[in-house]
Amino acid sequence: MAFRPLGDRVLVKRVEEVEKTKGGIIIPDTAKEKPQEGEVVAVGPGARDDSGKIQPLDVKPGDKILFGKWSGTEVKIDDQDLLIMKESDVLGVVE
Repeated sequence: MAFRPLGDRVLVKRVEEVEKTKGGIIIPDTAKEKPQEGEVVAVGPGARDDSGKIQPLDVKPGDKILFGKWSGTEVKIDDQDLLIMKESDVLGVVE
């Protein structure tokens, strides 16, 4: 299924974290925190300014980003767990 976010929304795939500690202890899924880093999968065209002109987004597909702990709405598309969030929820791009 193809998905295109609207407005200033961004579709993000979380980056999976390592499931072991430095000491080799395996962390169960119930004890893990969800990562706050992800990869942009798709972006909307942008938000409209006061004059009605579309302002393009600063992020693009393929960017690695950091976002807030409780940001976005979780969705499942083609058996993948993804997040939809506004561009304002993105804290920055990892370069």
